[in-house]
Amino acid sequence: MATKEGHLGASLGVVELTIALHYVFNTPSDQLIWDVGHQAYGHKILTGRRDAFHTNRQLGGLSGFPKRSESIYDAFGVGHASTSISAALGMAIASQLKGDVHKQHIAVIGDASIAGGMAFEGLNHAGVTNANLLVILNDNAIGIDPSVGALKQYLTNVKKGTQKQDNIFEALNFEYSGPIDGHDIHALISELERLKTVKGPKFLHVITTKGKGLKQAEEDQVRYHAPGKFDAQTGDVYTKPSMEQAPKYQDVFGHTIVELAKQNKNIVGITPAMPTGSSLKYMMEQMPDRAFDVGIAEQHAVTLAAGMATQGLIPFCNIYSTFLQRAYDQVIHDVALQKLPVIFCLDRAGLVGEDGATHHGVFDLSYLRCIPNLIVFAPRNEMELRNIMYTAQLGLDRPIAIRYPRGRGVTIDWKQPFETITIGTGIELKKGQTLAVLTVGTMAEQAEQAIANCEHPDAVGHVAMRFVKPLDEPLLHRVFKTYKTIITLEDNSVKGGFGSAVLEFAATHNYKNTIKTVGIPDVFMEQGSVAQLQESIGLDADSLRLVLNSFLKDIS
Repeated sequence: MATKEGHLGASLGVVELTIALHYVFNTPSDQLIWDVGHQAYGHKILTGRRDAFHTNRQLGGLSGFPKRSESIYDAFGVGHASTSISAALGMAIASQLKGDVHKQHIAVIGDASIAGGMAFEGLNHAGVTNANLLVILNDNAIGIDPSVGALKQYLTNVKKGTQKQDNIFEALNFEYSGPIDGHDIHALISELERLKTVKGPKFLHVITTKGKGLKQAEEDQVRYHAPGKFDAQTGDVYTKPSMEQAPKYQDVFGHTIVELAKQNKNIVGITPAMPTGSSLKYMMEQMPDRAFDVGIAEQHAVTLAAGMATQGLIPFCNIYSTFLQRAYDQVIHDVALQKLPVIFCLDRAGLVGEDGATHHGVFDLSYLRCIPNLIVFAPRNEMELRNIMYTAQLGLDRPIAIRYPRGRGVTIDWKQPFETITIGTGIELKKGQTLAVLTVGTMAEQAEQAIANCEHPDAVGHVAMRFVKPLDEPLLHRVFKTYKTIITLEDNSVKGGFGSAVLEFAATHNYKNTIKTVGIPDVFMEQGSVAQLQESIGLDADSLRLVLNSFLKDIS
């Protein structure tokens, strides 16, 4: 863990619980499911993966999350929150139907994840069954950022012994026990042994400390959730040499929304439990009454934004691309259908690196561009992100989705004066003769490098389309009439994405040009650095250069 970046604090907090669970239950015959999976490193080490753990989150190595194809001890693949109770209940009902009455089914879920709507749906159903289900609440009062909401206060009152109302879990027909000390392994083993004999749905409330055993991780739980590389002897995070760097895209968003909100009193910010990861924290610090962390509740975040938009507010709903998948119906039904001008800011779009298949944001262009009334935009640099945020808050008659990648941009001097962007317009960055590269988003940088180093750079034109919906059709007509060959480039699935939109345009207008679409292949990409993954599928600049050369080889 010290030499590889990963999820440290959550796994440290459940060491005793992990040992107790594997001691008491007969895994893998008994089904053990870890919600999200941030806390499952100890589980992996105990279940035959100790010698391979140095490959965790590395290309070709172990996944950072439980994964069914990796081990028979990983009963269910996870990575997104609030799924464990439903999955465990499904397994428990299946065991009943098959007559396997002795099989145990355990879901370990955190206090942040249990506030998610899907977790309540699972609890609600489980409470009217007699399924052999044990839900263990790992209560440490923090997810990635501190937990929020009324349920957090309820659990706090339970821990303090000041809760006067009926126990909510008993009211849902669970046998409730706890709270107990999650770092007392003997108490854990004793209670788990007892619960094995109890019929029907059970609920064990366990109190833990995130980062337990590492002083720095206990004291700074947000930073040590995934601290990066640190000194194994002292626990101190290694600091990188100070040098001027381009900003992270999330920080461009975070500082820009504060700048805009100071000028426009109607702007509000919304995030589902990711204020640090999305950098909405800056607005929450300066304007706490106008920035909302709604907990792990993507569906609620989207419809909350829709409700605010009906009343004249300008909601910036900031959600990771992979997590907006969880609120797809709300985007369609509650926002786009009603043409409500919600501004979706989709962080972590494209390949995100070591978090792997559960977190890559490579489907958003495909799943968004089919929705009527929705604008879809991908900035190629930091200034375009700032300018589209500025443009959107001036007033749109429909919603917009702005997708941008994880990590740093390319511009040191990024905080330029705002400029408006005309909706649905691309930019011709470079003129050519026979071949045009059409890009969306930050893939423009790879295209520029590939073109500069190809055999006939003067023959290659480069157009940054920016808008996947609406497409700049006048510009596309000029491109198709000027260039024989067209290559589309995107960090999204090639199925249904930007390239598909260009192919549809060509078919509609009966163009016969040669068209090659380059993007994410039709597979779930695994973990690895962004550079490694891009190279593995030909999205790096050198691979693109070879593609260009293959089309330019007949030029004398």
